[in-house]
Amino acid sequence: MPWRVVFMGTPAFVVPTLDALWADPSVEVVAAYTPPDRRRGRGQVFEATPVKQRALELDIPVEQPATLRNSDAVGRLASYTPDVIVVAAYGRLLPADALAIPPFGCLNLHPSLLPRHRGPSPVTGAILAGDDVTGITIMLLDEGMDTGPIVALRQRRVGPESDAAQLTETLFIDGAALLAETLPKWMDGSVSAVEQDSNLATYTSKLERADGFADWALSAGELARRLRAYTPWPGLHTQWDGKEVKLLEVEPVPGAGEVGTVTTSTGGAPIVVGTGEGLLVVRRLQLEGRRVADAEDFVRGYPQFIGARLG
Repeated sequence: MPWRVVFMGTPAFVVPTLDALWADPSVEVVAAYTPPDRRRGRGQVFEATPVKQRALELDIPVEQPATLRNSDAVGRLASYTPDVIVVAAYGRLLPADALAIPPFGCLNLHPSLLPRHRGPSPVTGAILAGDDVTGITIMLLDEGMDTGPIVALRQRRVGPESDAAQLTETLFIDGAALLAETLPKWMDGSVSAVEQDSNLATYTSKLERADGFADWALSAGELARRLRAYTPWPGLHTQWDGKEVKLLEVEPVPGAGEVGTVTTSTGGAPIVVGTGEGLLVVRRLQLEGRRVADAEDFVRGYPQFIGARLG
């Protein structure tokens, strides 16, 4: 008999994990749990999560409780009699009575090498910290925030140009492969969970829009790293003439300039901003209410941008 698995997830980057489970002949995905549909866009049309969309394509029953913290929702979950629950970026904490349902526990894919970068923004945390290596962890969920024992790990180098969106997608592709390798060993007892060393733990926080505001007193290298860390959201942005300017492509270079002031370079870069250490070349940007522009076109349209003080 195949193992009965409930999958819990939300965004597009965890769909490969659902696909890997569905393709495994030793697994029966008995339900996919994902948050309720939300209104999106100008028309405020209800939109299903990518996990729901994929589950429906695969004829997997979909459950969308607003919370699992009530007896009806827990009872409904128990009715699927899962052997194991697999969680990947679900976005909701599982209470103790839900965690206790599957005899083989709840396995969670977390995109960092735990106990480093616990919390809601581990990929951003790794890039901000300048980590050369991160990875994906499969852990056994408990009631804490990413504190459960570790079942398996896989490392991944952080490329110098990697942004959070690209790295997250790559890590969850790694995670899908790691889960396919690990799940049979977990179910037959040939691998066990190892407690985390909480003394080595670091923590990340939920991202806020204000995190993306460019502090020009920082170094150019740090600002470039923040753009990578905050892609796709909240990005890196500043203020000019009462409007927001999104900085979409930047490069730190040696040099000195007045902090937050826009100049040009003798090397031909049309937009260069002084920082606390070094210069930040801006190659693509977007003024509030306008289209994305490369630096040359932007300066042609707004020559007064040169010499402006940002922020």
